[in-house]
Amino acid sequence: MAERAEASMRRCLVTREVRPREQLLRFVLDPQGCVRPDLEARLPGRGMWLSADRNVINKAVAKNLFARAARAPACAAADLVDQVERLLTRRALATLGLARRAGQIALGFEQVRQALRAGSAAVLVAASDGAADGRRKLRRLAPDLPLIVAFSSVELGAALGRDSVVHVAVAPGGLAQRLRQDVERLAGFRAAVLVPPGAVGPIESTETKNTTGAR
Repeated sequence: MAERAEASMRRCLVTREVRPREQLLRFVLDPQGCVRPDLEARLPGRGMWLSADRNVINKAVAKNLFARAARAPACAAADLVDQVERLLTRRALATLGLARRAGQIALGFEQVRQALRAGSAAVLVAASDGAADGRRKLRRLAPDLPLIVAFSSVELGAALGRDSVVHVAVAPGGLAQRLRQDVERLAGFRAAVLVPPGAVGPIESTETKNTTGAR
C-alpha cells in the first residue's frame, strides 16, 4: 500500500513540492519537441509535472525547465497557460456531459433542491452569471457541499444540451470526484471558481455591501 501511494506522487518542476498526481498537470514533448499538456496523463513520453497554477507554468516556460527535465530541446508555446485553462475547462464541462448521460445530474432549481433535500448530491454547480438569491436558497440546504461557479449559464447549457443552465447537482460517484478534481486544478487559472463552505460566491459579497450601504 505504501509503495502504491508513493507511486501516485509527483514532484513539481518549479516548486519542487511532492503532491498527488491528480493535483498536478502532466506535460510531454511531442515528436517535434513541442511541449503538450497531458491532462489525462496517458500520452507516451517522459512526463513533466507542474502545479496547477498560472504563475508556475509561466515560470517553467521562462526558465526553460521543460528542456532541462527532458534533457532535450523543448519548444513551449507562448500561450501554453491559456491552452491549459481551455483544456481544463473543456474537460470539466465534458465531465458534466458524461454525468448527464449517466443519469447522475439534477437540473434546474426545483430538481436540485429535491436532490439536496434527499442527500443525493455530491457537488453543487451554479452559473457564474446566475442570481445570488437562488444560489443562496440552495446553499442553505447543503452548506458544506463543494460549490462550483466556474462556468456561465451558456457554457453549462452547451455541456448539458440546454439553451442555458443555472443550477446543477451532481450525484455521488466517480464523475463527481473527477469534476471536483478538475475544477480544483482550474482554480489555479480562474479566480473564484470554488466557493468556500457556507458561502454562495462573489455575487453575494457585492449584494451584501450594497444592502449595507442602503441601510
